[in-house]
Amino acid sequence: MANHPRPLNLSALLLSAVLAALVLGTALALALRADQFSLRAAEWAALRFTLHQAALSALLSSLLAIPLARALARRHFWGRGAIVTLLGAPFLLPIVVAVIGILAVYGRTGIVTQALSALHLPTPSIFGMQGVVLTNVFFNLPLCTRILLNGWQAIPSERFRLAQTLNLPTSARFRHLEWPMLRQTLPGAWVVVFLLCLTSFVVSLTFGGGPKATTLELAIYQALRFDFDLGRAALLACLQFTICALSVTLAARFVPLAGFGIGQDRALPSDRTSGLLLTLDTVIITLAVAFLMVPLIMVLQAGVAGFTSLPITLWQAAVRSTGMALTSALLAVSGALTLALAVAAHARAAALIEAAAMLPLAASGLVLGTGIFLILRPFTSPEALALPVTVLVNAAIALPITFRLLLPEARSLHADYARLAATLNLQGTAKLRWLTLPRLARPLGLGGGIAAAQSMGDLGVIALFAGDDTATLPLMISRLAGAYRMTEAAAASVLLVAISFSLFALFDRGGRYVAP
Repeated sequence: MANHPRPLNLSALLLSAVLAALVLGTALALALRADQFSLRAAEWAALRFTLHQAALSALLSSLLAIPLARALARRHFWGRGAIVTLLGAPFLLPIVVAVIGILAVYGRTGIVTQALSALHLPTPSIFGMQGVVLTNVFFNLPLCTRILLNGWQAIPSERFRLAQTLNLPTSARFRHLEWPMLRQTLPGAWVVVFLLCLTSFVVSLTFGGGPKATTLELAIYQALRFDFDLGRAALLACLQFTICALSVTLAARFVPLAGFGIGQDRALPSDRTSGLLLTLDTVIITLAVAFLMVPLIMVLQAGVAGFTSLPITLWQAAVRSTGMALTSALLAVSGALTLALAVAAHARAAALIEAAAMLPLAASGLVLGTGIFLILRPFTSPEALALPVTVLVNAAIALPITFRLLLPEARSLHADYARLAATLNLQGTAKLRWLTLPRLARPLGLGGGIAAAQSMGDLGVIALFAGDDTATLPLMISRLAGAYRMTEAAAASVLLVAISFSLFALFDRGGRYVAP
């Protein structure tokens, strides 16, 4: 009975249709509006730069994550848990705030530039390829590290204990235990980061923009916002959509497979080696923490002084952004839960539902916003719908992440409790309240926290639609930084960071509190 397909979940099918209409409908609108079918020399350059910076950023993030994840996996020390938790900070940090921090450290008046000048060493510019790659690595090194660290922790600790018992050298442990895991996990991590770097709009807006440092997303923004060339914007958006769709298809091929057997879920043993390896691991962890935390500390230090004197317009924008972030997070979590439960129940349309859930990854927020802009423009002013459109797009972009967090737990829930729930005739609201939500509380809380924090710091869609009365806090910060009012921008950044992390902590802590 349990192996037979379950009845179709109509709500999941309806939601899948909505997601497909949103993504494919905007893609169709872009294709129909694209009345130009050849790229100019500058746009070919933007395409090459986009692929080059994304590939290089993903490569550096992946390679640097290997020694950092390995050091964290094989060393047990006081504060290790806090460091692992801090690795999530850049991924949750609003991009516009991180950009200000990067400028404070590596910009023309940054501490690194001043130190190099004092030593009479060359001071490279932060703008251009180097600035885009540096900032992308800042955001994605923690993500790669967490992915690889999970891979290390998935290796049963008994394998490492056996290696210690046999007194295997470090090289042999790497060849027989760690390299097989990396061979499975690293390609997927690279593709994920590559996809994220393709859509790093704010990074390219700040550090690129010149003839040699323009990405496709920045070219779309310029064509739509400044040139108002709708055909050109549609063509570039179609090209961006195609690249992202191919990247998502490629990412689906790299799914880590378990190959080490089961263990007793014990923590990995601390490496007994000392001396040079211990010193090397300590240096790696210290440098990584400094690289990730110093920009944030610089923003906080510069902004705390002016925090209490922020104008009322910034507080209004903060309230507006918070409401939008909460709404987006609730929509993303509700949608992801509906789809994950439907897929886990082995519905007939499980493959179709799962594909629809991952479909928004094929389009960036800016591409979706461009398509919606073209659809709405004949009927109403896009500025009038700036806030609801931004909420909708942010929820859609966050849904695949939450879905992926929920799906393994939802499948375990169905396998372990489906028969018991059927025996007790537990269904509907009662099943949701007493079984589903408690058992899935942790991934729900984590997914909701990520969705809220990312929506809070979004500066993609709102940049296309917003007027003066609908500006969000990230957009206000971007305008202040663009006007070189860095003190006010830093103070507003402190407010944005505080709200973003509070929202994440609220959802994440709520999930841990409810979880059994």
